[in-house]
Amino acid sequence: MASFQEVLREVRKVVQEAHPDLLTAFLTELLEAEVFSAEYYQSLFQCTDPDLGVRTDVEDLARKLALPVWQTWDNSKEILYSALGSLEDPQDDFVESEPLTPDPQLLDLVPVSWFEELLFRPDLPEFETPDAYFESLKEECDALDAEAECQVPLKEENEDGKRTKRKLSASLFEELLSRPDLLECDSIDALIESLKDEFETLDAEAECPILVKEENENGKKPKRKRPVERSSRKRRRLNQKKPAPLSAESPPAGSVSHMSDVNMSTPLPQLLHVSLLPCSATPTLQLIQPINGLVRPTYVLVSPQSGGPLYQIVPLSPAVGAVAPVELSRTTQIMSSLSDTASKIQPPSPPTPVSPSKDKTPQDYSPPSTPLRTQEPRPEIPKRVEDYIQKLKSHLKDTYSVMEGGKKMDSHYIDTRLVQRKLVIQTGKNANKCLEKELVVLSDSERRKAMVDRSHVFQNCGPKPKPLITVLGKTGLGKSTLIQRLALDWSTGGLAQFQFVFLLNCKVLDVTKSNYDLKTLLFGLSSAPDCKDSEAAFKYVLANPNKVLIIFDSFDDIGELEGLLQSSATSVTDNSYTVRQLFSGLFQKKILSGCTLLVATRPKDALNHLLRKVDSILEICCFSPKDIQFYVSKCFVEASKQESALRKIQNQQYIFNLCSNPLLCRFTCFLLEQDNPEDDDTLPSTLTDLCQRVLDHHLELRDKVQGSKQDISQLCNMAWDSFKTCSSLLNQDQTEISKQLMDCGLNCEILASHKAQVTYFSSLFMQNFLAAMFLVQSKDINERTLVAQTILNHRKKKVCGEWQDILQRFILGLLYQKATPHYCGALQSFNDAQAKRKTLETQLENLKPGELTPGRLLELFHCVYETSKVRLAKHLVKKLPENLSFCGAQLTPVDVYVVWHLLQHAKGLKRTFSVDLRDTCVPLSGLKELVALSCITSFRAPTLDTIDLWEDLHHNSDEVSLKNALDKFTMDPFKASQLSHLDNLGLLVQIHREKKLPMRESELTLEDGIPAVRHLKKLEYEFGRNEPEAFLKLIEILPALESLQHLDLENNILRDSEAEKLAGVLNSLSSLRILNLSQNRIGDAGMEKLAQSLAAASSLQKLSLYGNEIADSGAENLASVLPAMKSLLNLDVKYNQFTDIGAKKLSMALKNSPSLKSLQMWNNSIPLGVLDHLRIQDNRITAP
Repeated sequence: MASFQEVLREVRKVVQEAHPDLLTAFLTELLEAEVFSAEYYQSLFQCTDPDLGVRTDVEDLARKLALPVWQTWDNSKEILYSALGSLEDPQDDFVESEPLTPDPQLLDLVPVSWFEELLFRPDLPEFETPDAYFESLKEECDALDAEAECQVPLKEENEDGKRTKRKLSASLFEELLSRPDLLECDSIDALIESLKDEFETLDAEAECPILVKEENENGKKPKRKRPVERSSRKRRRLNQKKPAPLSAESPPAGSVSHMSDVNMSTPLPQLLHVSLLPCSATPTLQLIQPINGLVRPTYVLVSPQSGGPLYQIVPLSPAVGAVAPVELSRTTQIMSSLSDTASKIQPPSPPTPVSPSKDKTPQDYSPPSTPLRTQEPRPEIPKRVEDYIQKLKSHLKDTYSVMEGGKKMDSHYIDTRLVQRKLVIQTGKNANKCLEKELVVLSDSERRKAMVDRSHVFQNCGPKPKPLITVLGKTGLGKSTLIQRLALDWSTGGLAQFQFVFLLNCKVLDVTKSNYDLKTLLFGLSSAPDCKDSEAAFKYVLANPNKVLIIFDSFDDIGELEGLLQSSATSVTDNSYTVRQLFSGLFQKKILSGCTLLVATRPKDALNHLLRKVDSILEICCFSPKDIQFYVSKCFVEASKQESALRKIQNQQYIFNLCSNPLLCRFTCFLLEQDNPEDDDTLPSTLTDLCQRVLDHHLELRDKVQGSKQDISQLCNMAWDSFKTCSSLLNQDQTEISKQLMDCGLNCEILASHKAQVTYFSSLFMQNFLAAMFLVQSKDINERTLVAQTILNHRKKKVCGEWQDILQRFILGLLYQKATPHYCGALQSFNDAQAKRKTLETQLENLKPGELTPGRLLELFHCVYETSKVRLAKHLVKKLPENLSFCGAQLTPVDVYVVWHLLQHAKGLKRTFSVDLRDTCVPLSGLKELVALSCITSFRAPTLDTIDLWEDLHHNSDEVSLKNALDKFTMDPFKASQLSHLDNLGLLVQIHREKKLPMRESELTLEDGIPAVRHLKKLEYEFGRNEPEAFLKLIEILPALESLQHLDLENNILRDSEAEKLAGVLNSLSSLRILNLSQNRIGDAGMEKLAQSLAAASSLQKLSLYGNEIADSGAENLASVLPAMKSLLNLDVKYNQFTDIGAKKLSMALKNSPSLKSLQMWNNSIPLGVLDHLRIQDNRITAP
């Protein structure tokens, strides 16, 4: 467990450097994790000055936070580390400093007082006349008078200038109702307005929630002032100063505290205690306010005689065995009550606190068990809101029961699996020092283990809820279909945790307008139907945000998100926001905090830099071979047609892999539905050909119905204009097209509409195909513009992600397409097409594939494949680098096929390659195909996937391929930055030692073990921190690496204990030449153990120990074995702690080490003159 001083230091850093919004979120997370109680949470806000907007006592706040964090270290360390990581995020999250305050939105929703709620009761509009309402109110007033009188201090002064108490009861309501202007109201609406004016006037005059009867000198009631708007009233309440810190000590005589000075608006899920200090030295009273959501608050005055003090002072630093203070208790104990309401929630008496002892550590201390709370009743839903919820469910059910293409959701939906992705903090030498998180790339075997179905999307697997969820998936994988399925599930009784589901299609949102508010976003721009009483529904949404699910589909169309977090919506009523600002406010929980937000986007596009802030990342999987077979069977009713269609797909290997994309699988089935099953027509061999033939068939079907051909060249122009803004939405000036062309686009599934008001392109594939058609065939597009939109311009910054990737494939495919489309009227001349083709070929010939990143290299493979030109394919293979790396580029089945297809040309060119497939998620079938290529002499792939490949080949009795796969596998150099890397290496070492695969039924004996283990020469251990478990695993593995020549252990905070373990295995590394132990914390004790082993390291040529904690004793031990290290050529001990004494010892040993060529030993503890003198004596001592 971390020491208190270490925890205090880290907490102090958060308090000093964090933006107030981040600090508020940090405190809220600690409260939700039950690190401290709600009262303690409220007291922390007293460390800020709301008028100045700055923290006035940082050290006090840091110490108040550090103690509970230290006491509950296991629960709070992850929250603290997350806050520390957020401090280093690029400046972008917050712009201006604001005072630390609770969420103002929740404050606004808390009723000002219980009697104000009574006057503004929700059933007020249901009364037919004011008289009926007065009669009902009179009955309630009489009931209140019958109860015990409640004494509340008011800010009133008597003749002596001293403050007095005034007795208030329900009779004050009768005084209010005696007002003639209220009795003269002729309607309920007029009465409501009069009541509002009365309360706002009183609030503006006295800032007191108690109605006081006042009379002027003439005995008449004063004239009412002009009412103050409620918005300003809310602002005043938010700016009120926090109450002074409550103390356990008795107040001095004469001190006064008033109820009106106490801020009762803090939205805490616990109980709020406030001391009421009397004028005299009488015992202090406690005012207890149970806050339960937005229900009417109850105030209870209790005597302090039966209870101890409210708070105890937080110690500056805890003593050994100290326990948490009283206010850190997770449940507030109510000692006594004068109210029946409060007595119902009174827990049992608190247990006797455990006395701290020297033998009891914080880890041994266990807090008293918390009594179970009765489940809060579900808030009653108003009838009009309930009716609208049912209308919303019915609307979503009718809308999403049919999928795109007219297929029924229940019969044709394929429940594809989802992969739970995770983020980790970067580690290793090259990791960003700001604790930046990165998305872990899973291997194929890890993906299979991490798969979940759609029922787990909103499941909380850990202690924290998941209010921010992201679904990733490439174009056409079915993100929108999954979301529609979730909406349909909710409409039919599923997802019962949500009462409202708002689905927003970003393709139809106008992100340029700035006249939206949250209500318009939810009820106007979403797929929700019209709501007659939207105010009531919106009010219920604000009051129950945890019951609301908001979905942003096709988030890529929301535009560039640079600066998104700096400009976000902060008000739920302001109507001057853009869609992006409203999204930012929801994303950062500045508005409607507590709602669940689901965002669907492509992995290459807009949301990438925000992924580190979400709570759950899910990636949708492509179709498996079984899914393809099942989908085809759903598209064809007759068994003969099913068999024929499936046979055609399987015979065309490219199309079969292309069908792993659900949308392209639907395109393929559409083609097969139009063809005669008995025909032997081959399916398309490229993506360009597939989209062109699908469009041809749609237009032919339309022409047969209409009896005339339709020219869609204008649609091509529109597609290009929308592409330039990375948007699927048709621009406003583009909607002035003919109704005939618009109907054609809708009937051919090129376009889609939203609420019959907004039109957009239905799919990225079809939009980019039309845009490419315009670029290739338009006379207004020259060669330079065409080249700028392709992968050939590899220095161009790609800002549109997958938009650009698909477009450039279509451009290359259309330029080399044999058949000319018949549906575009304004075609360019043959000579213009030839010029564009020639320009692109020249760019291809001058391109250097070795300079491309793995992702762009993969796109180049696709572009060349789309041309269907063998000459271009051979030219590409000829210029490929020998070490072919796709590391980091996720490979789908169709990607693997394209690479495999082009590499087959290497045999005739006598080219061989070493291919790197790490971090590619390459499927097992694709890995098998690539490894089987004769031009692949070696490959690197995830360890578990490689073992699965070996077991699969052995299971299929393919011993020749198994031997080739064993011989081709390499892992040199091996880099370990996670514990799983060492686990996988340990598994390979185990197979190598036992010469047997881990399959239970496997009887295969590997005579030579695993060559990759035997030939491993370099191992880099890059954890960047001290991980005892990982280092112990490494020590167990090292003796099996008989050929290891380079062991790099730099910058891992290794101490003397780790150095001692390493010394125990150095003798087994007979081939070791380079040992790097730099930038660790090895001291004299560790150096003493290492020196004994280094003397026997007969092959060691370079030893680096710079940046450790070696003092004179350690330097002396190293000097004693230096002459015995005959093979050592270079020794680096710079930046250690030895003085001139240790330096002289090393210098003397250097005279007896003739083979040593250089010694670097400068540090601040060695006088410069001494070092210069030693350098003069032996020039092998290098200068600093």
